[in-house]
Amino acid sequence: MSATSTPTARMKNPAKVLPDAMKGIQNIYKAMHQGGVSPQTLELVHLRASQINSCGACVSAGVAGAKKHGESDERLHAVAAWREAPFFTPEERAALALTEAATRIADRSGKAVPDEIWDQAADHFDEEQLSAIILMIGLTNFFNRINTIIEEPAGTTW
Repeated sequence: MSATSTPTARMKNPAKVLPDAMKGIQNIYKAMHQGGVSPQTLELVHLRASQINSCGACVSAGVAGAKKHGESDERLHAVAAWREAPFFTPEERAALALTEAATRIADRSGKAVPDEIWDQAADHFDEEQLSAIILMIGLTNFFNRINTIIEEPAGTTW
């Protein structure tokens, strides 16, 4: 592929090929956004998981979604280094730690999410909010895998 050619996916996104799949996904997104977590936090979760999984399409979509919800460039540029950056609230840090643990489950032995990380998240979020965050982590990882398999190009819009 030359520097001027536009990359294309191997195939259409399976969630678009099988219409009932998209209906179910849309229902999960709707429920997730009713879980009481700020859209900014959910977008940070989405962006961090997508960065870990090297999903260019989802990173691009995550940045666009976060900006739509008022996120600053300064914070978006720091998501990959959230531990060292001074821009994130304790709640956001707990959500990002949970995101990393749940996304990197193959990188550790023992519990997928260590008790310390879970307890920190549970200190900041109630059960409905944790459910929303967990669903965002799961759906993001789901789409990261689909998009990397089909080689969905960054900047693709749904």
